[in-house]
Amino acid sequence: MSMMKEFRDFAMKGNVVDLAVGVVIGAAFGKIVNSLVEDIMMPVIGWIVGKVDFSQMVLHLPSLVAGQSEVVLKYGSFLTILVNFLIVAFAIFMFVVKPINKMKKPAPAAPKGPTDIDLLAEIRDLLKKK
Repeated sequence: MSMMKEFRDFAMKGNVVDLAVGVVIGAAFGKIVNSLVEDIMMPVIGWIVGKVDFSQMVLHLPSLVAGQSEVVLKYGSFLTILVNFLIVAFAIFMFVVKPINKMKKPAPAAPKGPTDIDLLAEIRDLLKKK
């Protein structure tokens, strides 16, 4: 089998195509969530807590070496990304994990009937009566 044919067979398997579609949709979903968080949620949260712009929340640390610039920790940006992650994780849990777990639940067990030994004993008793 040539390498190109083998690669084509691999690439056209259902799982590979499904994965590719999932990655593309996931990237688009990530952009939507990012816009939701940065453009809608964080400004509202900033407005509620007092006109805070999270993108401007930084902590300046002085340099330990003379001549170097100070270190800037952008914790506001981190908070925005954290909210973004929580929304994505919640959406994946609600729309992927929960439905899969629901489908995996075992079917209720069939009601127990008489065992083989009970049936054989019943047949024996019926034969004794005849």
